[in-house]
Amino acid sequence: MTATYNRGLMHHRRCSLSIMHKCVCLCVCRFNPAELAFLSEYAAVMSPVAQATNILQAETNAQMGWLLPTIHLLQVKLDKVKLQLKYCKPLVDALLSGIQNRFGHMFMDAELVAAAILLPKFRMTWTKDDATIKMGIDYIKQHIEDPSMQPGEVTRSSSDEDDFSSLQASKTQDGVKQFDAYLSCSADHMDLLKSFPSVCKLSVKLNTPLPASAACERLFSIAGLVFSPRRVRLNSRLFESQLLLKMNKKFYSFK
Repeated sequence: MTATYNRGLMHHRRCSLSIMHKCVCLCVCRFNPAELAFLSEYAAVMSPVAQATNILQAETNAQMGWLLPTIHLLQVKLDKVKLQLKYCKPLVDALLSGIQNRFGHMFMDAELVAAAILLPKFRMTWTKDDATIKMGIDYIKQHIEDPSMQPGEVTRSSSDEDDFSSLQASKTQDGVKQFDAYLSCSADHMDLLKSFPSVCKLSVKLNTPLPASAACERLFSIAGLVFSPRRVRLNSRLFESQLLLKMNKKFYSFK
């Protein structure tokens, strides 16, 4: 939608006086200056919203850690563009209010904050709120583990409470050292996580969202009558065969 408005505005501005004259002769309504100003502001406001939506709906960066940095950056951009607006300030206020109502409580979720910190692209740079960053770091330090420690080792030492406690402390300490080293690196590519097994393990755990149901819905929409109450007693093998036949019916024909 935003791209369409941008292209329309650019095309309108490139129109020559002769084309404008033809519009008058043909009684074609043209945008007046106030309408052009409104459309320009609308495009400026909705452009970051469209960009944020594309990021969160993309299939290339599907980590959970993209959520809070993207929402926070969207809020910053809307606050910044609001200072230059004349007509669309109520739109910005409505957008900011809706974003706060929908996503505001998520910034208090230590797990989501930790997920963002454990992505090399963001780490601690995506927000200036020290309390939020501290909450995420505390969560990471409490849950990070050393993958080199095998579960069997913990079980064998559990007979002695003192040894078990020291083992747990050592395991956590090794993981925290890796996390501190991860924060000190300047690289921002995902392969960086492979250098820190403890950090990588927790990052994968926190940044793996639930899969969408779209694929399942597409499957059942293709199935049509095959997946209906009248076929409720269909066994799995027959259902699969009928579904495959329906999806590949263009490859066969009956005469």
